[in-house]
Amino acid sequence: MMNNLLKNHLCKLPPGYIIVGKWHKHSYKIIKLLGNGANGVVYLAESSKGLVAVKLSDNSMAITSEVNVLKHFSKVQGVALGPSLLDVDDWFDPYSNKIICFYVMEYIKGEGFLSFIQKKGKEWIIILILQLLSDLEKLHQEGWVFGDLKPENLLVVGQAPKIRLLDVGGTTLKGRAIKEFTEFYDRGYWGMGSRKAEPSYDLFSVAMIMINACYLKRFEKQGNGREQLMKMIVADETLRKYRKVLMSAIDGKYKYAREMHYELMAAVMNGPSRMTTKNVSKKIQKSKKRSSVLETALIFMIIFFMYVIYLYIELL
Repeated sequence: MMNNLLKNHLCKLPPGYIIVGKWHKHSYKIIKLLGNGANGVVYLAESSKGLVAVKLSDNSMAITSEVNVLKHFSKVQGVALGPSLLDVDDWFDPYSNKIICFYVMEYIKGEGFLSFIQKKGKEWIIILILQLLSDLEKLHQEGWVFGDLKPENLLVVGQAPKIRLLDVGGTTLKGRAIKEFTEFYDRGYWGMGSRKAEPSYDLFSVAMIMINACYLKRFEKQGNGREQLMKMIVADETLRKYRKVLMSAIDGKYKYAREMHYELMAAVMNGPSRMTTKNVSKKIQKSKKRSSVLETALIFMIIFFMYVIYLYIELL
């Protein structure tokens, strides 16, 4: 956790301020503040490589942990699990007379998840959530749990909208205690499980993101958390269609993101799932490669047709 006085100072670096790395001598010209959290502040900056995101912190252990996560993700072939890591260095801050650690990431330009849903409509929730579940499946296979999964850490990019994960600060190795969380998306807060890093923890958060996307405002727990969430799901026309899937995620019944993906796809097709959780688990173990290709094809078909409809409506 950062020192509050130092954090307040780092949040006020003016546009045009130049940070120069102590070791690599790369310079970064501050444009604007993108965000701040418990372990650092993130700026949009200009560099010799174009626009980048720079994270600054006096917490060297937290920075090292996040850098290691990004390095690991960069080794995963064929999928962007997080922003690309571009540089890691130290900076001497003359104001605090301290060495500030920082790392530089790819700047991903896009729109916030909730803002996108507000503008384009609730029908996009399922398309983006299916993409998210596919990314989480790959993340979990690599031995990690995202942890602090929430709309603020999701960005929608590209003309054919694609979801991207941001801020790996809460990403935790499976089996350990979740490092960072936000109460509304945390199953511990709702009395629905532990804060152990396992796929079901992330999948609970996915269900809460869907609920948040429909209600747009977060609400506090009142009484029995499970009953309250069920009532919220039943009360909304969109969420009601996916009640079984959402409650299974809330109850921690899914061991894999792929299980939730299959049953959500079945609900989208307006039919009961032909695969039980047990059968899905067996299928995952026996034919991951074949099912992955099929999933990708189905997602592509849905996205393609939804995007054609979207373009048609926009042109009217």
